[in-house]
Amino acid sequence: MRHLPALFVADAPALDFLNSVATPSDATIDWLADGEGLLNWLEQAGLVSAHALKQVRAQSRPGELDKVADQARNLREWFRAFVRKHKGGPLNADAVGELRPLNRLLERDESFRQIEASKTRGKRGLELRSMRRWRSSEALLLPIAETLAHFVCTDDFTYVKACEGPSCTLLFEDRTRTRARRWCSMAMCGNRAKQAAYRHRHKGSR
Repeated sequence: MRHLPALFVADAPALDFLNSVATPSDATIDWLADGEGLLNWLEQAGLVSAHALKQVRAQSRPGELDKVADQARNLREWFRAFVRKHKGGPLNADAVGELRPLNRLLERDESFRQIEASKTRGKRGLELRSMRRWRSSEALLLPIAETLAHFVCTDDFTYVKACEGPSCTLLFEDRTRTRARRWCSMAMCGNRAKQAAYRHRHKGSR
């Protein structure tokens, strides 16, 4: 099965996860539709290294990754409901109770830190890097959970918006200076809106 490049237009990795199902043209695409799709999306998102994905793929039983992809889709839709409920205003401490499913997932983590030679260009010293043990395929959910947790604790939900495209389901964080962003991207819904407005003007003039 051929997997198309995923969409990363949200200016927030957690929202890019929600946008891993979308209708960029006429047909809906779910980049997490199966296990291989999940692996491809995680690599494109930069959440898991190619080496770690190769390791997980090699140790997984038939059908196991598809089950993890199903869990990822469930996590995605749970978090979508949370974001849609709270977007447009600041997130406060009262929301912590709603985040119990995410905290339960974070409890599974087996991360640790390791001293390694620096891989930063021009730097020859040492650096402390975060690592993770990939004991099971379900560990693939952990970097996603970490991304979601970072988002709810550090980003301002006031600037989380839904694209104004009539049939668009994409979400984004408006980081423009004027906070006037309306579209997931100008290349998609922005241009469609311009074309629709142009046709409307010319229809009226006739």
